[in-house]
Amino acid sequence: MPGVPPLPDLTLYARPGCSLCDEARVAIDLVIEDRRARGLPAPTVIERNIEDDPELHRRYLERIPVVEIGDQRVELIVSVGKVRRLLNEVLGS
Repeated sequence: MPGVPPLPDLTLYARPGCSLCDEARVAIDLVIEDRRARGLPAPTVIERNIEDDPELHRRYLERIPVVEIGDQRVELIVSVGKVRRLLNEVLGS
């Protein structure tokens, strides 16, 4: 659609073997599926492994999982409710 700005990506900062990161992935998938099913805009999800980048590792090791979209962020405990609120704030419900 002309004139409609592209959606910002949703980024998950995580690392292998992190059970909280696994829970965050599930929460993100459920919210994205729900938004698509209801015809709402759903961002592209990008996962960044903090182990691959020393700066990300330093910045996020004690805070993962970190979910970020636009200038909004959720850290540590990522639930379906928190992801839903985050996307509603940034993208609208």
